[in-house]
Amino acid sequence: MLFKTIKNTTTTLTVLAICLVCTAVLVFAIQEHEKLYLESVKSDLNGLSDNMANDLVPLLASEPDTFEISTLLLRLERYDNVKFAVVFDTQWQQQDVYFGDAFDTTNSGPNIQVNDLKILPWGVQVEEDELMALKLIGDTRLPVGYLLIVLDSLEPLTKSKLSLLKQVLPLTLLVVLLVIGISFFVQQRLFMPLSLLSNLAKNIRKTNDYSLRIDIQGKQEVAELSQDINQMMDTINKETQKNKQYTEQLKEQQKTMERLANFDSLTGLPNRQFFMETLRIELAKAKRGEHNLVLMYFDLDGFKGVNDSLGHETGDQLLIKVCERAKSILREGDIISRLGGDEFLILLHNEPNDYMLLEIAERLVVGLSAPFDINTWEVQVGVSIGIAKASDSNFNLSEFVSNADIAMYRSKTAGRSTHTVFIPEMMEDNKRKLLIANSIASAIKNDEFVVYYQGKVSPNETTVGYEALLRWSSDSLGFVSPAEFIPIAEQSGKILPITKWVLERVCKDFKQLCSLNDSEVTISVNLSAYDIKNLQLVNYIKNLFKKYSVEPRLIEFEVTESAYLENLDMANEFLTQLRDIGSSVALDDFGTGYSSLGYLTQINLNTLKIDKQFVDNLNVSERSTLITKTIIEMAKQLKLQICAEGVETREQAAFLIESGCHQLQGFLFAKPTSLELLLKEKEQLVDLEKNA
Repeated sequence: MLFKTIKNTTTTLTVLAICLVCTAVLVFAIQEHEKLYLESVKSDLNGLSDNMANDLVPLLASEPDTFEISTLLLRLERYDNVKFAVVFDTQWQQQDVYFGDAFDTTNSGPNIQVNDLKILPWGVQVEEDELMALKLIGDTRLPVGYLLIVLDSLEPLTKSKLSLLKQVLPLTLLVVLLVIGISFFVQQRLFMPLSLLSNLAKNIRKTNDYSLRIDIQGKQEVAELSQDINQMMDTINKETQKNKQYTEQLKEQQKTMERLANFDSLTGLPNRQFFMETLRIELAKAKRGEHNLVLMYFDLDGFKGVNDSLGHETGDQLLIKVCERAKSILREGDIISRLGGDEFLILLHNEPNDYMLLEIAERLVVGLSAPFDINTWEVQVGVSIGIAKASDSNFNLSEFVSNADIAMYRSKTAGRSTHTVFIPEMMEDNKRKLLIANSIASAIKNDEFVVYYQGKVSPNETTVGYEALLRWSSDSLGFVSPAEFIPIAEQSGKILPITKWVLERVCKDFKQLCSLNDSEVTISVNLSAYDIKNLQLVNYIKNLFKKYSVEPRLIEFEVTESAYLENLDMANEFLTQLRDIGSSVALDDFGTGYSSLGYLTQINLNTLKIDKQFVDNLNVSERSTLITKTIIEMAKQLKLQICAEGVETREQAAFLIESGCHQLQGFLFAKPTSLELLLKEKEQLVDLEKNA
């Protein structure tokens, strides 16, 4: 409570400060008084002892006269603080002793240690609570004796201090009280306006009357504060009046805000929050009524391409058009909602039968695949639809939506622009994907991955290189195909650790691979679209080359056409850095992606790889054969190395060699094989040559 208010705090601190200052002054004064007192007594004792020593010279010069000495020592009776005095001869034998009023009569006599006296300097010194004067009687060259006078310094000093306190303390207390009184008065005057401000605030709180004002008074700061508060009250009063007007407007806007909270601002459809709450209620009703619900989850195919090529404004207009067309296709009572981006949910009304359900889904696929006219552009997208029933999820909200989502992604996998009904087996597929994704880290740790090498040959069938191909034999999953686990690793963000593992394995195997052939060979390593977005991977590759003494020019990095063109600028920067360290770059699966000649002028390549699907159709499809010849001719004009993969027949090989291919790869020449087996085959070949 003492320090609760500013007034009490400042008053208390002021009083404490005054008391501390007065106490400090008083202590200092007492210390100075003690010092001056001791100096004065020492001076008096020095003079007294000198006079008595001089007067004792004739009494000790001849035969000592004890009576005269005692008479002389009686001079000390007028000094109350004398304890005792002793006269010694030249041999430090006591000639006479005087005991003063200050001597403690309980003692039998003075405790004098002659040996201690002999080492003391002549003069006056302070020893504990005593003043001691030791004087030489006579000349220093011919002394006749010694005089010792001991005074009590403690009691007289204490009396002197008490006398000083009796004189000074009343005046000090009077000054302290006076200063405290003045400070109370000044603070009362200073804090009075603040008290008035506090009372004003309390009145306003009680009455809610913002027209109340305070009279401006006090010092400048307080006066300015009072003025500011009055101005603030004016402002508050005006704002209060405005708020009354705004209240009505807010009530009118409340309905609008509720709509914004529950509906998508772009399309006007129910948003995720509103739809999920509606779905939760409908699921509870369906479970109680023992009837089913059907949910459609659809996603636009190619929407990202529209955004990237035509801009987000066109993309937004496309979403609006899609919503309008979808609502026109759906039945009355069906609820469509936009989840976000290009994803939508539809809750179908009255549980349509299987025939009607498929008819609605087909109408959506066909209707939304038709072109949209937007800002003079004819825009076309597809739609992938997943369909789920509430009974398959035991009427659980999150599982219900998840099932529809799984079915939708199954539609995308099946080729897009189609619809898929969820069945429980799909959940098992989804669980397998999760299991594969979660097993990748342990597979790397436990060395479950193995790198196989497939040879590449020149037209004369001399091995000129190898492509590193990853295989996974899992303890728990068995053999897992790269076509299965690579996309899962990319989607789950675990492709980079796999790539790093493969790169290090290839670098470890590099010298042994080179030893398999008399001439130099190039080792090819595949990079994913996610790898070439990570520029730090280049530094990792450099360090591996240095660590394992790998020649960069003998390492080739293969990137698929779609991965390269997914982010052209970043891919160019990444692969340019690889070329700068001496490695070469190959464009894999050419002809299966965009196959734009315009892109080939913007990218720096060393090798163009013709995809297996073109090789398979050589001399089977005239169109495919013509495309293959065109690709080879174009690559030659661009001065690129040409490698055809998937060569399995002599006819294919002959056609490709005749057309100008530099490298051939396929089962006709070599199957993917482990390094261990390649080394064993090399040993067997050497043994045969020796035996021949």
